[in-house]
Amino acid sequence: MATYLLKRSYQLKDLKQIEFQDLWGDHGIFTTMWLFGKPAKILFFNNHLKNLISSLKKYKITKKNLKADILKIINYNLSKNKKYNHLLRIAINKKVISISLRKRLKPKLNFDLKLVKLKREKPQFKNLKYKKILSYLSKMNNSKSDIALVFNNKILETGTSNILFVKDEEIFTPKKGYYEGNTYKFFKTKIKKIIKKDILIKDIKKYDEILLIGSGKGVTSVKRIKEIKWKRKNLRKFKILLRHYNNVINKCDSYRF
Repeated sequence: MATYLLKRSYQLKDLKQIEFQDLWGDHGIFTTMWLFGKPAKILFFNNHLKNLISSLKKYKITKKNLKADILKIINYNLSKNKKYNHLLRIAINKKVISISLRKRLKPKLNFDLKLVKLKREKPQFKNLKYKKILSYLSKMNNSKSDIALVFNNKILETGTSNILFVKDEEIFTPKKGYYEGNTYKFFKTKIKKIIKKDILIKDIKKYDEILLIGSGKGVTSVKRIKEIKWKRKNLRKFKILLRHYNNVINKCDSYRF
């Protein structure tokens, strides 16, 4: 069960605080950011905010000065004097903006994936149609497990992250059917070539490494997928990607209140 530092909701029209609503299942958009350190830092913050506003427009959720309102709520709820290691979630529908902070769990090296036949609604957006996924994740230790979403015998993404597959030193990712997160976009600038192809369940055993990348997971190496008896062969690409990730963490600027 997630440990929350705060959960608050506000009316979108006037920012008046109301009873907390998580907004899961609603018509709307959310983003999850890693908040860490003292003074506080938010990894890829500007990109998160830009993608959130852009997706909200496509969902026809607009308001004058929406970006300023989001920043106001973040500033009100964060502290300059607290040391953080949390996931900051902003969720917005046509009437409500919700903010929550939960502890970020460090993924372990004995991480496993569970295959689930499921595809998100409009997966190119970070929308709020997540109830089915959450029903699985709520029963797991999220520092050791995640679900891999499978549709038409192809892996698309996990319940929390983008997914990369390594074979003979080459890196592959699914062709389509998922949201390209900010961590994924960062690695596209660091990896010489990411090959997009259908990742078929029947071919998984050919891959040497499976890596999860996202705000919550950072860079995580999967050790096994029990259902198909896949096991990690090495950690070579994981170590390379982790170095890139640690470098961008070290260069991250403090959040400006």
